[in-house]
Amino acid sequence: MFSRIRGWLVKDTGSAAVEFALVGLPFITMLVGIVEMTLFFATGVVLEGAAADAARMIRTGQVQVSTDPVTTFENALCDNVGMLISCDDLEYEVLTVPNDSFSNAESMAPKFDADGNLISGGFTPGGSSDDVLVRVVYQYQFLIPFMGTLAGGSVTSNHGTLMSTLVIKNEPYKFGD
Repeated sequence: MFSRIRGWLVKDTGSAAVEFALVGLPFITMLVGIVEMTLFFATGVVLEGAAADAARMIRTGQVQVSTDPVTTFENALCDNVGMLISCDDLEYEVLTVPNDSFSNAESMAPKFDADGNLISGGFTPGGSSDDVLVRVVYQYQFLIPFMGTLAGGSVTSNHGTLMSTLVIKNEPYKFGD
């Protein structure tokens, strides 16, 4: 009887399956997490590029002289976010910096509500030679539950906030002369 039990204890025919069951889930979670963090950072790069391109249209006065400045800015922003970001999920504010001084932009910190959404200060792209702050925010939703916490989000939500802030000086443009 003891020989049968001893024989059963030393068998290792299912050890690979047991080891994979113990290691497989954390390994697959880690691989998916790496891919998701890569997408998170790639989305941040795309957001930075889109914000810079849209800010350039403000800097050169193309937004200000259009018939609908807000739509022109939104179109410039949305045309550059590609397939990684839904344009409907972007939040932005464009504010003229007081006293035309870059140092005053430091006091223009972003404001967020309890859900992490940007409380926009409005859309005032300024005029010729004005200093302007352009801020674009995107809430990236993670698939893996704890990834939002790792990306700096709160424990209760599973998103990471991506934000691009630019302070520009509008060119001394003159149109219609």
